[in-house]
Amino acid sequence: MLNDILWPVAALGGLGLLLGLLLALASKKFAVKKDPKVEAIRDLLAGANCGACGFPGCNSLAQAMAEGKAAVDACPATSNEARARIAEILGVEAVETEPMSAVVLCRGGTNSKDAFEYEGVQTCAAAKLVAGGPKICAWGCMGLGDCIRACKFSAIAFNRYGVPRVDENKCVACGQCVKACPQGIIKLLPKSSTVRVECMNHNRGKDIRPICSNACFGCGMCFKACEEGAITFQNYLASVDPKKCTACLACIEKCPTGAIVSTLAKAREKQSQ
Repeated sequence: MLNDILWPVAALGGLGLLLGLLLALASKKFAVKKDPKVEAIRDLLAGANCGACGFPGCNSLAQAMAEGKAAVDACPATSNEARARIAEILGVEAVETEPMSAVVLCRGGTNSKDAFEYEGVQTCAAAKLVAGGPKICAWGCMGLGDCIRACKFSAIAFNRYGVPRVDENKCVACGQCVKACPQGIIKLLPKSSTVRVECMNHNRGKDIRPICSNACFGCGMCFKACEEGAITFQNYLASVDPKKCTACLACIEKCPTGAIVSTLAKAREKQSQ
């Protein structure tokens, strides 16, 4: 009776041991050799696997770089220092790019009126399908957080008015929030662009003023205040040329709606206190 149990157990154990040895031998014989160059490049990449480079992940990008199928600057989240080291590994010329950051070009939120109360799936993409979205302003942020969910670096959060704001210190300019926004109001801008118009409205003043208190309505006061000729208008919307702007902040002081902002304004306020 005992032998009837022991023999099958022993047979199964022996078979398992034999199969284990065969698998170990097969793994050694058919092992794919790892390219040390690929591993070195992979260690220098950001490691976020965000997909901004167009490849499934950092491993795939490192492989493509090693094979000459991807540029040294293909990963927007990788620092210039790391890019220089990757270029050295590949024996190519280093590429430096200007640091960029995502910017939400809207200051509406609770200051922008709703066309109706949206009760559907709580995503901007879904809300956009219902009569173009719940905001009267066709360019307004719907405030349902698609960009926040798309950001793998926790660089975006709602401000007190319900509008997403980007922390430039955390943003790596991967562009995933840009793709996620159905309104097209998130742009990648150089971090050196310290003065900007955070609005995308193209309506006349008389049409937008009753809708959003923070919208640019083309009054021209910023244009008159700028002595450098850095401000232009198109479709009733002001824009700032970063090459001409000296960050004097005169346009911000004259803007009646607060549509023009500067990353330097808060820093200057702290210094004056």
